[in-house]
Amino acid sequence: MLAEQNITSPQLISAHRDSVRQYANPVKMAQNLWRQRELISQFTRREVLQRYRGSYLGLLWSFATPLALLLVYTFVFSVIFKARWPGMDTGSHAEFAVALFAGLIVFNVFSETVQTAPRLIVSNPNYVKKVVFPLEILVVSTLGAALIHSLFSLVILLVSEALILGGIPWTIIFLPLVYAPLLLLCLGLGWFFASLGVFIRDIHHLLGVVVQMLFFLTPIFYPLDAIPWPYRYLIYLNPLTFIVNHFRRVALFGQLPDWSEFLVMLLLTAGLCMVGYIWFMKSKKTFADVV
Repeated sequence: MLAEQNITSPQLISAHRDSVRQYANPVKMAQNLWRQRELISQFTRREVLQRYRGSYLGLLWSFATPLALLLVYTFVFSVIFKARWPGMDTGSHAEFAVALFAGLIVFNVFSETVQTAPRLIVSNPNYVKKVVFPLEILVVSTLGAALIHSLFSLVILLVSEALILGGIPWTIIFLPLVYAPLLLLCLGLGWFFASLGVFIRDIHHLLGVVVQMLFFLTPIFYPLDAIPWPYRYLIYLNPLTFIVNHFRRVALFGQLPDWSEFLVMLLLTAGLCMVGYIWFMKSKKTFADVV
């Protein structure tokens, strides 16, 4: 019996390593998602349309909701708290609103994807038990829906820039690059929490608190210069800090990305994305036993 265990244990370890290597290949991950592109597109459209199904305005809420939030945040922070954004031309309420809104666009994509992830699998038991279904696309379609809503907000931002700041900087062409670390970060955390939510149902409530804390620990309605030096390193530990800052650099201030910071963040988020994908693909074999 002992001899049999000695023979089979290395085989099991080798099989486990081969499985991890299979999922750890970014090319194969991309190929897997590309094969499911039609299904991802269908689920993304369903996510977008289902949100406002039965409402009178429909997709117009995608414009109305962020615009209403923009007005509320602007009134609170610029009128009541007298906040001003350094580096803008006049420091007016309108310029503060534009800078604030740019940060909100990034954070809303992150918040929507991460907070939805823990319920994706448990709320779709039929896909787990009754059919052979690529469960990993549920996170991708959720992110796709959040990205589409962010594009509506981006239109509002660009129109506001043209009217308030007098034009749109040419560096806006780098905006797709700035989105890349955000998408990788959301995918990695989305896959991780989607899997974890199957086994720990309370994770959804915990994430609500964490995301709320991150909202105030991300330079959305304040610049980094406003943070005292002893505490500024805490804000730098938040990956959203770099993404929000680079979003403003290319979309508002007409500055090129800091390429060294961008490359580091891209590599870190790409690594996190792969870790989340491996975790999900390895654990999804046990979902049917739990859901």
